Amino acid sequence: MDDPPGYTPSFVELFAGQVLQHVLSLSFLLLLLILSAIISACEAAFFSLTTEELDAFRESTDKRERDVATLMSKPRVVLVTILILDGFVNVCMITFSALQWWILNDAYNPSVWKVFVTILSAAAIIAIVGEILPKMIAVPHNKAIARRAIASWKVLTNLFTPVHMPMRRLNQFVERLFDPKKMRSLSSELQEAIELASADDATPEGEKEILRGIVNFGTLTAREIMRPRSEISAVDISLDFHMLMDHVEKSGFSRIPVYRGSLDRVEGILYIKDLLPFLEMGADYGWQSLLRPGYVVAEGKKIDQLLKDFQEKRVHIAVVQSEQGHTTGLITLEDIIEEIIGDINDEFDEVTSPFQRIDARTYIFEGKTSLADFCKTMEVSPAVFNSRPGKRESLGEFILTLGKEEPKPGDQLSFEHLTFVIESIDHNRIKRVRVNVHEQA
Repeated sequence: MDDPPGYTPSFVELFAGQVLQHVLSLSFLLLLLILSAIISACEAAFFSLTTEELDAFRESTDKRERDVATLMSKPRVVLVTILILDGFVNVCMITFSALQWWILNDAYNPSVWKVFVTILSAAAIIAIVGEILPKMIAVPHNKAIARRAIASWKVLTNLFTPVHMPMRRLNQFVERLFDPKKMRSLSSELQEAIELASADDATPEGEKEILRGIVNFGTLTAREIMRPRSEISAVDISLDFHMLMDHVEKSGFSRIPVYRGSLDRVEGILYIKDLLPFLEMGADYGWQSLLRPGYVVAEGKKIDQLLKDFQEKRVHIAVVQSEQGHTTGLITLEDIIEEIIGDINDEFDEVTSPFQRIDARTYIFEGKTSLADFCKTMEVSPAVFNSRPGKRESLGEFILTLGKEEPKPGDQLSFEHLTFVIESIDHNRIKRVRVNVHEQA
């Protein structure tokens, strides 16, 4: 019922209303501070888990621990979600603190310096109570906190999915803007030093390739050298034993990924040597018990760090996944080593020709093919190539003397009666080139 006309609240009523307003304001600020502390504690708990602890979680029978391992396989997604929530809570706390101070104390006499002091005080409280102390407490208890918080963070990461992509792209842009340029600059300088040091013809091309591989080793990522998804030889976990053996016989690989439903759900790795004692078993044999845990890495993982992980974990194969959790490729220890010393062929590998003939006037050559071998194949006199200045030991190096310093796939360069079309590039080196012979030749 409305107050009668001319009603004036008493002093007690005014005082009670102000007290209630203060209590509600302080309660809201306390709630925000608690949320900030919880978010900081979860961040410290998740990101202080070691690789060994995550591997143990991945093999655990506790669903919460397996969920933690799955979530932390996409660390950037988790980090973006944490940063968004933490930033939002802290901004709300500072803004509300300054607003309340102005309303309750200086509504009729605003003072900029008092608001500024209020903001600094709120920021100091957030830094100590909402950031530093929670992280110090959370690190020693990271496993327990991660288990309790995983259900909430699974929901939150899905909720903020529309925001992840632009944030990740911004992060990748900043990374490319600063660090990778420096790395490429250093790599280019080392490449030039190698070329100058081995400029004499007495230095074998194989040694030069090894030196180039060592220089590039620290800059390459798993995505750049992995076997793409379309080339992965894998089996579904539901296959019976006889169907599995048929696939093993046809594939010729010693380790095969096993998935459930699709390659995005890799259940483990099957080592073919583990099957040897059971070759005579029937179709209903439970070969799934022989699976070994699969090792999953992100596309952006540097291969020098991956090599260390292979050594520590004593594994030779890893599944490469995108930040969205999709399997994009497969990488092996042999792939990493080949980046340094070149292709490795064992007794079971087919020795391929350095060139492929498409038709009577079209060929595809490896960029590292020597000019001498190229001339023999194409029946061209080596003297033809002596007219060009610069380094021309291999076909790729000769083509670089014809065009730009930074070649691109698709570039076409003509020389005499030949047209060279660059097929693929690796660190400004031509890997494959298509050679077209002119009709009038």
